[in-house]
Amino acid sequence: MVFTAASQTIIVTPILPLIGDALNVPEARWGLLITVYSISLALAALIMGPVSDRIGRRRILLLGSGALAVALALHGLVTSFGTMLGARAVAGACGGILSGAAVSYVGDYFPYERRGWATGWVMSGIPFGIVLGVPIGRVLAAGLGFLTPFVAFSALMVGAFVLILLVVPQPEVDTEQSRMTIVGTVTNYGRLLSKPEVLAAALTYFLMYLGLSLLVVYLPEWLTVHFSPLDVTVFGKPLTLAGLDVDFIATLFLVGGLAGVVAGPMAGSFSDRVGRKPLIIVACIGLIIVTLALTYVVTDRWVAYPAYIGIMIFFSMRMSPLQALLTALVPAKQRGSFLSLTIAIGQMGTALGAFVAGILYAGGGYRTTTFASAATVLLLVLLVWRFLPEPTEDAVQQPEPVAA
Repeated sequence: MVFTAASQTIIVTPILPLIGDALNVPEARWGLLITVYSISLALAALIMGPVSDRIGRRRILLLGSGALAVALALHGLVTSFGTMLGARAVAGACGGILSGAAVSYVGDYFPYERRGWATGWVMSGIPFGIVLGVPIGRVLAAGLGFLTPFVAFSALMVGAFVLILLVVPQPEVDTEQSRMTIVGTVTNYGRLLSKPEVLAAALTYFLMYLGLSLLVVYLPEWLTVHFSPLDVTVFGKPLTLAGLDVDFIATLFLVGGLAGVVAGPMAGSFSDRVGRKPLIIVACIGLIIVTLALTYVVTDRWVAYPAYIGIMIFFSMRMSPLQALLTALVPAKQRGSFLSLTIAIGQMGTALGAFVAGILYAGGGYRTTTFASAATVLLLVLLVWRFLPEPTEDAVQQPEPVAA
């Protein structure tokens, strides 16, 4: 499920030049596809997080995977940039149902001292999406049209739905029994954000996805412009894609994704022993160095490979420990609400980053976006070091105050 959900999200970035050419859309507007998806996901996540606390994670996993399968199939009906924006908005809402569900499930099912390992493996679906989903999706987009990958991922999500139905049990945890209302939900989110550790976690997610969006949204396009055209053959036909061959981008994501597949579980397991925060901080510092150096050192094609490998290693080193840490900041009955809240705020960072990246890229080039991304990650380091706590066990449910 994580593999397919990640693949259908990540594939948009490497095929943005194809979408722009096919739909005759200027570069500055490409980031809107990322923005509308992220905003839609964030709004749906805020609604579905409390629902998962009441009905259980398994039902949410089934509902989200089924809905996303349908939404991805609807991409086959896209005929214009407007309808593409609509399709991504619907997919974002369905992705919002799933957002936080996999990590919340890990929090419900595994003890805290094992969650780094479990989170690392579950979330390795994201780099696996980069390893397999992106290269395959880009080749399909080049040969059969940019909508083909989304329809293919729809079929995979149907398979994920069936596997969840047959294999995944519901953890034995108490679910929230109170009646869900709009006022109650908003009040609950307000209470969560009033806690310093929760506010720090939410800002951490916002800065993490803001910096990542600034870095990667226009990376394929910069590589496209940066290197001379190469003629390639796809499905037996010669093809040149906006100055850059399919194989370069596909193999770039492949090798970077492989690095992430290895780094994520290892970092998660290592954080079970040494703590979460040290790995998060080290990974952020490494990412800052790679980001600042990117436009200076990538002067030949082969240099892009180790640079992107570095990006994926440091991103995976940061993600697994951070998500394991977040599962312990609130009691189990609030875990779905809390993780959905942080992911929703993170997606707002993605939306803002994609929008700002379009402006910066059009006005100052890709180097400007890398500088902005590095500055964002530096703020993230300071926030994690100073304000994000390092729990050693699950948060204990505190009794609600009794009204006088």
